[in-house]
Amino acid sequence: MNTIQYLEDQAARAERLAKRITDTPTIEKLLTFAGERRREIEVIAGRRVIYGSRRNR
Repeated sequence: MNTIQYLEDQAARAERLAKRITDTPTIEKLLTFAGERRREIEVIAGRRVIYGSRRNR
C-alpha cells in the first residue's frame, strides 16, 4: 500500500466513523482529521505531477 492509498483509507475510515456516532466534538475531530489527510494527498499528488512533468521534458 503506498502513501496515498494509506491516507485515503484513513480519511475514509474517519468519515465512516463520523457518520455512525452522535458525539458532535468527536465528529468534528474525525472530519477535521479526514480533511487533513485529503489535503496531504493533494500535496503528494501535486508533487508527483510536478516531478512527472519535469521528467517528460
